[in-house]
Amino acid sequence: MSGKSPKNLADLPYRRGVGAVLFNKDGLVFAGRRIGRYSDSWQLPQGGIDEGEHPERAVLRELEEETGTDKAEILAETSTWLSYDLPNDLIGVAWRGRYRGQTQKWFALRFTGNDDDFDLNAHSKPEFSEWRWVALEELPGLIVPFKRHLYDDILNEFHDISARIISQT
Repeated sequence: MSGKSPKNLADLPYRRGVGAVLFNKDGLVFAGRRIGRYSDSWQLPQGGIDEGEHPERAVLRELEEETGTDKAEILAETSTWLSYDLPNDLIGVAWRGRYRGQTQKWFALRFTGNDDDFDLNAHSKPEFSEWRWVALEELPGLIVPFKRHLYDDILNEFHDISARIISQT
């Protein structure tokens, strides 16, 4: 834990961020396979909020940076900020040791493009090695263990979006 005592860990702030739950016309969700550590896990597009940036703008920016597409419209957002703590082996490593985890505002988005619009290499530092469409309910089982409770919370917040999208097509 890089010499940090639990008391010091509790004093570390959470990094503010956003996350994108991108639904296609079939009510399935974009999931990307992580690059690097935890490369056997999948996750949704997510990232930090730049200083002075509104969460709505940040989620669209992060989506474009990580997936190569901006073809999406916001449908809903979580009612609260959702948080997770980093595992001990990442404390003092991730984000240069400045944060204990993240607190995030998550957004449900409707994908308005087609699958050819994705380009995981659109930016110099790709986040994902591959992607696929999955059912929202599958996500907690695909994610890194330390984020599972976060994904359960996301599922609870957006459980009805798939059915709403399917009924509108």
